[in-house]
Amino acid sequence: MGRGSGDNGAVTSDDALAALRPRLPSPLQEIRDERFARHGVRLLLKRDDLIHPDLIGNKWRKLAPNLAAADGRPIVTFGGAYSNHLRATAAAGRLLGIPTIGVVRGDELAGRPLNPTLARCAADGMRLHFVDRSTYRHKSDPATLARVLRAAGAEDARVVPEGGSNALAVRGCRALGEELRGRADVVAVACGTGGTLAGLAAGLAPGQRALGIPVLKGGFLGDEIRALQHSAFGGPRGDWRLDERFHFGGYARTTPELHRFADDFERRHGQGVERLYVAKMLYALVALADEGAYAPGTVVAAVITGAPQP
Repeated sequence: MGRGSGDNGAVTSDDALAALRPRLPSPLQEIRDERFARHGVRLLLKRDDLIHPDLIGNKWRKLAPNLAAADGRPIVTFGGAYSNHLRATAAAGRLLGIPTIGVVRGDELAGRPLNPTLARCAADGMRLHFVDRSTYRHKSDPATLARVLRAAGAEDARVVPEGGSNALAVRGCRALGEELRGRADVVAVACGTGGTLAGLAAGLAPGQRALGIPVLKGGFLGDEIRALQHSAFGGPRGDWRLDERFHFGGYARTTPELHRFADDFERRHGQGVERLYVAKMLYALVALADEGAYAPGTVVAAVITGAPQP
């Protein structure tokens, strides 16, 4: 794998990690919240939202190894109209001088004014290619993927899956668990594609538990996480489980109750709460504490994987 800059001026190989200048390990902050304290539970926030201003939280951990492996080649990846993953990939492309192509779910969006997320992607140099929802659902099929890449002019690009979750990303997220060894009994994270939980669980020490809060409904995520761990490590790793009760209607769905909870958390602790992932995870932890899920003396760490979009 090459080092330095390629012919197109892009930063390549391991230099990608240094060029992004991450703040690692991310800070671990204890907060006082009576909803936990009254049960004898301590709450820590693992501030992965502070790793990098553009590649926030698990986006840096998942993208950095994929960017290094791309070695200066263009990156093509996938997401919905409000995808934080697309936004982070576009920002990384700008910072490293790597061309990026975003395959966006929903051909009805083509020709319309871009929403703030997609406008930011375009401003960072990402070329957007819109596909119909049926094609998008079958993007993992090799023939469909080849057709999409050909239509997007991205046949020579390195493919990064939706959400960035592949074996490289999972191994990158193992460092998150390693940073938390001996610091908490339970480590919770919101889950979209499952890659962060798969790596987090592998990095924790024996006796520590990882808890995933899926933000979409469907009941399939457990199989996805097991498959990701198999591809990354050759088999299962760590003690992890999912609680699928807190998706609030599914991906990118929220409710007035969730917004009230997030607003209250922000007032209590002076910290913005991202609504689609982080708010659901924090809500789940409060509910579990009230249910008596944690014995007195338990230390719970909540991974803050994103920040509110402006």
